[in-house]
Parts: sequence; structure tokens; C-alpha cells
Amino acid sequence: MDRNPSPPPPGRDKEEEEVAGGDCIGSTVYSKHWLFGVLSGLIQIVSPENTKSSSDDDEQQMELDEEMENEICRVWDMSMDEDVALFLQEFNAPDIFMGVLAKSKCPRLREICVGILGNMACFQEICVSISSDKNLGQVLLHCLYDSDPPTLLETSRLLLTCLSQAEVASVWVERIREHPAIYDSICFIMSSSTNVDLLVKVGEVVDKLFDLDEKLMLEWVRNGATQPLDQPQEESEEQPVFRLVPCILEAAKQVRSENPEWLDVYMHILQLLTTVDDGIQAIVHCPDTGKDIWNLLFDLVCHEFCQSDDPPIILQEQKTVLASAFSVLSAIYASQTEQEYLKIEKDLPLIDSLIRVLQNMEQCQKKPENSTESNTEETKKTDLTQDDFHLKILKDILCEFLSNIFQALTKETVAQGVKEGQLSKQKCSSAFQNLLPFYSPVVEDFIKILHEVDKALADDLEKSFPSLKVQT
Repeated sequence: MDRNPSPPPPGRDKEEEEVAGGDCIGSTVYSKHWLFGVLSGLIQIVSPENTKSSSDDDEQQMELDEEMENEICRVWDMSMDEDVALFLQEFNAPDIFMGVLAKSKCPRLREICVGILGNMACFQEICVSISSDKNLGQVLLHCLYDSDPPTLLETSRLLLTCLSQAEVASVWVERIREHPAIYDSICFIMSSSTNVDLLVKVGEVVDKLFDLDEKLMLEWVRNGATQPLDQPQEESEEQPVFRLVPCILEAAKQVRSENPEWLDVYMHILQLLTTVDDGIQAIVHCPDTGKDIWNLLFDLVCHEFCQSDDPPIILQEQKTVLASAFSVLSAIYASQTEQEYLKIEKDLPLIDSLIRVLQNMEQCQKKPENSTESNTEETKKTDLTQDDFHLKILKDILCEFLSNIFQALTKETVAQGVKEGQLSKQKCSSAFQNLLPFYSPVVEDFIKILHEVDKALADDLEKSFPSLKVQT
């Protein structure tokens, strides 16, 4: 990153250093006097005599003096230090930045001011202070209507920081609820922006909001289901138009085009939507959107993530995005099986992918034969527990989805799967190891069909899993 210059170096002259000793901010080498000068310059920029608008001045107000930009960028870098952040808070810098945001038309200056506030909000005491200022809160939320992507990115970063602080998260949720236009602005960004950094950060904000407040999520899901004036009531009830889901889909497509690994947040948003009935309906009752989401996720799990030529350990990196993707596919599959895009021929590639992930999971969970140092084992104990927790969630999702697909298999599809290798002895064994004993009835019904298709294979599997033989 070369956008923000480093803070000014300390004076090298010994005598100057002694004089400046009382001028340092906290335990840093940054000068209070210099910082006062920069903030005073900011005040001058937005003073009444400098903000009188005229057509001649408008263009000038859009530009930032190079020297001022360099200095305010140094403050931006410095604000990552807690002593500097607290000093800025003492000096009422947030009020100065609020004045800049309310009056300045310069995109670069607005971006930097929001960025400094974002750095300051990383410290809890300051975050609480910023969040409790209603006027500043209004001005910051208004920045979400900005047309400048860097300013939108910094605003989203600041909002995410505040939403991640338990003490003030509810304050911001309520403010966002009170400003319906924020929904439109976020939908617009997700549906039209090509700035992937911005899309990921906005996605993180939406994900956090939905995770914090299901009521807000439901409001946003229903927000786009407005009925056109000339459309009969009956038709509107049959096929409402949901805006949020198509916007999420567009953002996910754009993010995928640059780096599929960054899709995690959008997959999780979709997963959160499937936890409520209105969310599922918003996906499956929009045929085109439902089909596009299904195809996107199908392509990701079958051709992108955790492929046969990937090392099994790749699952540790992809476990959360896979859990979300499979969870959404499973919810769509279970709720709308009559849709054209859920044709039975897609079951076999899904079975193949589900079993492949389960096989990789078995490899990841194998304990090493010889542990190296006992203290190393202790150090990694927490991480392993956390990994096991996420893998268990993924396994539960995979098994439920696999059992649903097994229940829908016909004799013809099983025959095709045996012929093409998706239902080989090895793969069926992996599936059974994970499905039993919780999904015994499903496995037993599958074995019955398999007996009609390939008796030798069915007999082999029964020998490997004796509990099934009695039932068939």
C-alpha cells in the first residue's frame, strides 16, 4: 500500500528532541503541535467563508491541496496508535471530521476523515463515544449514499467495526432500521459495483446485521416484495418480486470473477436467509434468481472447491464456505424439488462432491501416529477443537443433504451412478460410514434399490456393514 505516507520522522537534533519532549503524544514521538496545525487546517477548509458555494468554486472544492492531503494522510496512519486516537478524541477531532463530512464536496478528504474515524473506532472507549453521538451517527450513515467507492469502503469498514462491538452494536442496528434508504443504497452497491474490495466489505456489514438482528433481515427480505399498482393481487401473491436476493447474487458473481475464496461472506448471507421461511421463499419463488443461485452454488461445489486433485487439507481453508454453500443447496433442494433446475440428473455430481468432501474430512481428522512435542500439542489444542467444531457443522450439513438426495434416487439414476463411478463400492462405503446410524432407513432403502441394479455390489456393501443385511 503506497496511498498513505508514513508519519513525519522525529527530529534528529538532540536539543530539539529535549524541547519537544513535552510535545509528544503519549508514549509516541508524534508532535501535538504538528497535529493541532493539521486539524486547524481542516477547520479552515470547512469554515463558512470557505464553503460559500459558487460555480467557480465548486470544482476547486472537489480537489484537495497536495500538502494538506499528505498531512491528513499522516494523521490517518497515526490514528492506528491508541495514544494518538485518544488524543484526537480529547481534542474533539470527531466533531471536526463530522463538519468536513457535512460540508466538504472533496471525495478524497471525505474518505480520509471516515478512515481516521474507522481507525479510532477500533478502540472500545472511543467506539462507544463515537456511537453515542447521534449527530455524528447520522452523518456517517449518510456517507452510505455517497457515490465515491473509497468513501463507501471506509464507511463500511467503520460500520463493521462498530457492529462488532457488543456494547454499541444495537445502537447502530436501530439507526440503520430507522433509515430505510440505507437498504436501497446497499442493494445498489451490491447489484452494480465492480469494486470487489467494496463488495466484500459491504457483504460483511450485511452479514453482521443479519446475524445480529433477524427482524431487520426479515424487513429487508420483504422490502423488495412490493406489488406494482397495475398487477392483480392474486398474481402478486403467486410471484412477488424480491430485490435483496438478486442483489446478493450479483455481488457474489462479481466477487467470484476475481477470487472465489472471498465468497465466504455472501455464502453465509444466503445461509442466514435460509434459516427463515421468508428467506427461503425469496430464493425459490423467484424462478430466475433461484435457478441462478442453484447453478452458481452447484458449480462452486462440483467444479471449484475441494476438487479431486486438491490435497485433503484444502478442506481446512474451505470448510466455512463449503458449509454455507451446501446448506443453501440443501435448503433449496428440500423446499422446491419440483423446480426445473433441480432435475434428477444433477443428483449424481452432487453425490460425488458430497462424498469427496466427506472423504477429505476423514483424512483431515486422522491423528498423526507420533506426536512431536507435548507442549506443541497443548499449544494447538484450542485450534484443533475449533477446527473439529467447524468440521462437525460441515459434516452434519453434508449428511443431511446426502440423505435427502439418496431418498430421491430412482433405479435408473442408481444404475447410471454405478456405471459412471459416482456410486462405486468405495464411495458408497464412505457415504454409509457417515450416514449410519442416524440415517439407517435411508441407507436401507438405497440398498434395496441397489440390489435390483447390482446385486454383487449390494452384497459386498452388506458384508462391510452387517447391520444392513438383516433389514434387506
